[in-house]
Formats: sequence, C-alpha cells, structure tokens
Amino acid sequence: MTRQRKKKGRPVSGWLIFDKPKGMGSTEAVSKIKWLFKAEKAGHAGTLDPLASGMLPIALGEATKTVPYVMDGTKIYRFTVAWGAERTTDDLEGEVTVTSDNRPDEAAITALLPKYTGVIQQIPPKFSAIKIAGERAYDLARGGEEIEIPAREVEIDRLELVERPDASTAIFEVECGKGTYVRSLARDMGRDLGCYGHISDLRRIEVAPFNESDFVTLAELEAAHPPVPTEEEGEDRSYERLAERFSVMDAFLIDTVAALESLPQVAVSDDQAHRIRMGNPVILRGRDAPVEADEACVTAKGKLLAIGFIEQGQFKPKRVFTA
Repeated sequence: MTRQRKKKGRPVSGWLIFDKPKGMGSTEAVSKIKWLFKAEKAGHAGTLDPLASGMLPIALGEATKTVPYVMDGTKIYRFTVAWGAERTTDDLEGEVTVTSDNRPDEAAITALLPKYTGVIQQIPPKFSAIKIAGERAYDLARGGEEIEIPAREVEIDRLELVERPDASTAIFEVECGKGTYVRSLARDMGRDLGCYGHISDLRRIEVAPFNESDFVTLAELEAAHPPVPTEEEGEDRSYERLAERFSVMDAFLIDTVAALESLPQVAVSDDQAHRIRMGNPVILRGRDAPVEADEACVTAKGKLLAIGFIEQGQFKPKRVFTA
C-alpha cells in the first residue's frame, strides 16, 4: 500500500492582487508569492510580460479553482507608444526592423482610435505564447523561423489617448477583453499612422472584478513576512501556530468568492451546506432565490461553498470548496 505524500505548505486560500514589478516574470511572481505565504498551491490569472508592471491576480489554495472566472474578466492597461520604429517583439526588448521620421499629430491619432474599438481582428505578436502547430510562437521566432500567425477576434471596449508628452510619444488607456495584445495595438496603430511604433511602457491597472485599490506590493509582503524562528523558539508547524505567525500577511488576501462577482450568489443554511458538501442538490428557498441559472455559487456563513447550476429552483453543485 502506497503512502499518500503529505502536502507541503499551509492550506491557505484567497486572492492576492500583486503589483508585479518590471523585470519579474509571471511564473517567477507566483513562485515568490507561494513561498512568502508558505502556500500549498498557487496560480495566476493572466500572464503579464516581464517588461510590464501592474496587476497580476494570484490565487492561493482553493481560490485556484476560480482562476478561469478572473481570466475572463475585463482588463485595463495604461501604455506608452514610442513612434518612429517597429521592433521584432513590438516592445523595447526586440531589435528595430523599420524606422520612420514621420510623427503623428493629436488629430490623426484621435481619428484612428474608433478603428480599434469594438470587436476587431488582431494578429498577435510573433514573440507571444500563441501555439503554432503545437509550439509556442516565441520559441519558433527565437529559433529564426518565419511564422504566420492568423488574425483572431478580440474585443476592445474603450481606447483613449491620455497624454502626448512629446511628438515621439503617446500614452493610451485601453479597456479590453481576454486575449487582446496591447503590443499588437501599438504595432498596428504605428503602421496605420505611417510612422511605426512599439510599446515603451506597459502597466495593467485592472482585472475585473479587482481594481487598483486591491494592489499589494512586494515590499509590503516582504515587510509582513514572519521571521524564521530561532533555535530556542523551535518551529511549531501546527496549523494554529502557522496561522498566527502569518496573520499579518493573510490580511492581504481577498476572499475567494470575490472572483465570482459575475455569478448569482445564494446563501444557504447549515443543513443545506452539509448536503452540498456531500455532493447533493438542495432546494433554494426565499423570495429572491433564482429559479434557473446556468451557473451560480452558494455561500455558507459568508464563505464560498460551491459552484454549480440552478434548475427548477434546485442548486446542483459541480465544484465544492473546502476553504
């Protein structure tokens, strides 16, 4: 009989809205946060390039089950475009491929924006995580292969010119859906304006349902991280002792249920909660209880209990949460 491996880390759950600094990759950020929280598991909702800064929602523990809902959320980016050169990566990291002495005026830029608003066709950058015949586009591009990435449909709700610091620079803000490449926006606008362009600064400031007020910096986390116990103190690995030691850090976490803001939410009684934990359906009571819903979640004592669907007034669980 094989022994079950003991999980490493604490069974801590919730969302950490990390203000990722430039130079740090998304995978590196998740590993750092997982280590700082001594968490059993962690994952992120939407990659952010190393050269970009800003919001990287990181799920710990049971919150990893809600990652798809945050990945589908609307995103807001503030980005700077440098006119006059196009680069292989469409940002500062790549080599210059073509240049121009032309510089667009404010009227030309503003007139172009409606073309990039609504549902549009967009070709992702060659240096992206898009898969071509099972291989990542950036791996093929780095290997010197010429690749053709097909255009795909993305949705842009809002694109605004925020500031023009000088003739060669423009700052924009874009509100967009899943799968939109801001680097492609800079590239395509530069081509349309006849001056070429690339991203020189990119910051994600919102991933619905989270916003800038939820940001937590690396400096804040490191300052709150509990010191390593001395030899005299010893290491008490009990859950209660760990929870006490990490209480300041855990205060940065947002409840898992916050990720499901877009779903109907229903509170259930202790008896109903017990039935749901066993995987059984329950009848929802109350004047405001929905009768039908393709997807909904229920809470018990304010905590997320399960995601499921509602049919003829019955909630039927599909995914049950333990924390």
